[in-house]
Amino acid sequence: KIGPLEYSVQMNGSPATIQELNDLPVKTVNGATIYVHDVAHVRDGFTPQTNVVRADGVRGALLSVIKNGAGASTITIVNAIKRQLPDLAKTLPAELEMKTLFDQSLFVRASIIGVLREALIAACLTAAMILIFLGNWRSTLIIAVSIPLSILVSVIVLSALHETFNIMTLGGLALAVGILVDDATVEIENIERNLAMGKELREAILDGAAQIAVPAFVSTICICIVFVPMFFLAGVAKFLFVPMAEAVIFAMLASYLLSRTLVPTLVMYLLRGHEPHHGAHGGDKPRSFFGRMQQGFEDRFEKFRDGYRGLLERCMVGRVVFVPVFLAFCLLSLGITMVLGQDFFPSVDAGVFRMHVRARPGLRIEEMARLCDQVENTIRQRIPKEELTTILDNIGLPYSSINTSYSSSGTVGTADAEVLVSLNQEKHRPTADYVRELREQLPAEYPGVEFYFQPADIVSQILNFGLPSPIDIQIAGRNVQADHELAQKIANQLSSIPGIADVHLQQQMNDPELQLNIDRTKAQQVGLQQRDVAQNVLVSLSGSFQTTPTFWLNPQNGVTYNVAVQTPDYKMDSVSALMNTPVNSTAAPSYQVLGNLASLRTGVTPASFSHYNITPVVDIYATAQDRDLGGVARDIDKVLSKYDGKLPRGMTKIVRGQVETMRSSFVGLGIGLAMAIILVYLLIVVNFQSWLDPFIIITALPGALAGIVWMLLLTHTTLNVPSLTGSVMCMGVATANSILMVSFARERMEEGYTAWDAALEAGFTRMRPVIMT
Repeated sequence: KIGPLEYSVQMNGSPATIQELNDLPVKTVNGATIYVHDVAHVRDGFTPQTNVVRADGVRGALLSVIKNGAGASTITIVNAIKRQLPDLAKTLPAELEMKTLFDQSLFVRASIIGVLREALIAACLTAAMILIFLGNWRSTLIIAVSIPLSILVSVIVLSALHETFNIMTLGGLALAVGILVDDATVEIENIERNLAMGKELREAILDGAAQIAVPAFVSTICICIVFVPMFFLAGVAKFLFVPMAEAVIFAMLASYLLSRTLVPTLVMYLLRGHEPHHGAHGGDKPRSFFGRMQQGFEDRFEKFRDGYRGLLERCMVGRVVFVPVFLAFCLLSLGITMVLGQDFFPSVDAGVFRMHVRARPGLRIEEMARLCDQVENTIRQRIPKEELTTILDNIGLPYSSINTSYSSSGTVGTADAEVLVSLNQEKHRPTADYVRELREQLPAEYPGVEFYFQPADIVSQILNFGLPSPIDIQIAGRNVQADHELAQKIANQLSSIPGIADVHLQQQMNDPELQLNIDRTKAQQVGLQQRDVAQNVLVSLSGSFQTTPTFWLNPQNGVTYNVAVQTPDYKMDSVSALMNTPVNSTAAPSYQVLGNLASLRTGVTPASFSHYNITPVVDIYATAQDRDLGGVARDIDKVLSKYDGKLPRGMTKIVRGQVETMRSSFVGLGIGLAMAIILVYLLIVVNFQSWLDPFIIITALPGALAGIVWMLLLTHTTLNVPSLTGSVMCMGVATANSILMVSFARERMEEGYTAWDAALEAGFTRMRPVIMT
């Protein structure tokens, strides 16, 4: 307080400008004051550069945004970021250009749009097929209405279970589109069959609905029940397949409910007073346009059915020969699975690939950038200009620990670089062709440099579950050097496997090292300790911020700066400069140089250490090229089997990665397929109160399995999760068709038909709805 006023007291404890930092007094010797600018130069700089990012040769700063949390939507996050970018740009200098380089939501959007498009095409084709078979647009409209309504019910239930629109849920809905109309189709067809018998519309609706109520219910439950085993899967497979199974089951149950309620009601209102049946069932000549258009098809279809009836009768006459020959053919066809190949999921061409470049260990960041210039030029020579969009070079170590923790690239130093290449999404050659060519050309053009390709698109990254390659062979043991030697030996043998590519060891053991051996006796004699020497060397090479963090707030811009004391890089350019590093402490009477206290020798050290369940591991990464993943994995097992029982105590080997997940998923789906058949059989036993009828029904399954493997062979499709899922679905559909046949034959036998006549009548009459479904 001074007089009537109170004053706040501020001191110049913190310099206001960088120049004032240079003018701070350090020490006074013999009356002469030494300032900071006498022994150092304070400037607004940065830490020694260990990372360089370039987009099409132009340097910049790369900001990666990673989605965090399973409940977050990729598209929602990306849209929110893009909405904020214009506001952020206003706060930046006008000459600074900010642009989006890679957007994974584009692939997500394209996938969703693709699935929706295919589902719409499937719905339109289904409606066209129904129109051709029934020849009545009103009947077609009634059946087609059940598709969006069933999907809508499934979406509502999925939303209540907190599921999202993704590849698996949309894939399940698309998978169900083709069979969503089964219940309605069978109902309409049966009603028209009753109308053709001369019944009134109301009576035909009630009789038609009653006749197929139980068979249709059992058929629907059979299709649903085949997905029940998926709910018992564990691990990653559970998260992949359960949402898809839920989408199918909810849609199928909704379809059956609509076929029991909405479809008969619509028939009552839309078919009243109109020609309800087609020429196939007799009656007058069709009067409607669609009826006349369909008449030609109907005549040919009736001839086809008559021919089928004759063929069926001949097969039944020679049943002693036909049945065993047919079943033998089906069983032998299953042997085709041995040559189909195995993949976890089909490959995806997202128009982008990521290549890792690893030069000799310890290469400076400037030299690595020069090497990447040459590699980038080679890429531009191989890929036409009109097909190339962006080449992004991410050279060296990232600064953020978050980037490091989420990285799977194996970047351990300035001698590593990632090259991300984006192709023109409108038109480009298959990405795999360019990858294949670069795998052959780059190692030959740049000897001593290691190149390998990593997953770039979101699907491959997810399927690899954080690993840089689909194949990961881990050698685990406490002796890391011995682990690495064995891993290198195995990697050399794996390189000769047909179809294998990018075989490399993740961990490097030959990073250059300078080893300083401090003479503790000499240090003690001059009043220094080991800690003093280490402290001085650390501050000189890495900066004082490592040990004593200091900050300065610039009042002009409000930015807090890290203040670090460090020897400039351009002065620490030789071993001699290192050994001339001054060493002192508060207890030492004078300065010493490092060369007086320590000796130096060169050596190598591991660049990084990896652990799995605490145990040190060395990873051998590899991928497949122009061959199925399962075939490559089998050959890898043969190589690894040579070491069974020959490894030192405490050392183990195991195959992980996408291969491990694929095998566990295949086992789970295989068990699920077997369980589905058993569950379906038991369900039919309960419904028919017989052991014989269900056995007759499931005899369709060998034929269905044979058809699956032959179709996969002819279309050059491997055994993978989607094809196995389709096989599970097929078991339900095949059983549903068989139920329609057997239940109809049973009804005829109860009316007095012989088994022979009932079988012929069932095959002839139910052929239309079975083919339609």
